[in-house]
Amino acid sequence: MRIGEILQVNIVALTELTRLLLPGMIARGHGRVMLVASVAGFQPGPRMAAYFASKSYVLSLGEALAYELRGTGISVTVLCPGATATNFFTAAGNDNSIMARHLRRMMPAEDVARLGYRGLAAGRRVVITGAMNWLVAQAGRFMPHRITLPVTDWLMRGD
Repeated sequence: MRIGEILQVNIVALTELTRLLLPGMIARGHGRVMLVASVAGFQPGPRMAAYFASKSYVLSLGEALAYELRGTGISVTVLCPGATATNFFTAAGNDNSIMARHLRRMMPAEDVARLGYRGLAAGRRVVITGAMNWLVAQAGRFMPHRITLPVTDWLMRGD
């Protein structure tokens, strides 16, 4: 996937669509917004830097909007799945990465969608799918980058 496409989908289109849809929701006094980030949004990602950074943007935007919209009847949920059983690694050109080849049990997309919907219905601000993904997100938040950068680099490189 080219960097420009990543930025257009993950940042520009997402921001513009959200900006266009929110006024109607605000006028009605109710609505739900789900933005799809990733556990990648919790840390920098060598070898996929633009992707990881774009997902950090989505996470930051969603949490800020959720805060700004409190009390309006509108909830914003940021869905943060980990590796999911889709063609993502192929589209990203990372089929040969250690992560793509060694993750035996990626969560099915249907399960990610179900968990995201439940979180949205419950008005949760951030939904991280799966216990291992929750640990990855916490490591990205609280571990020093001098530790997380080499680990992420190792996972994203090919053998």
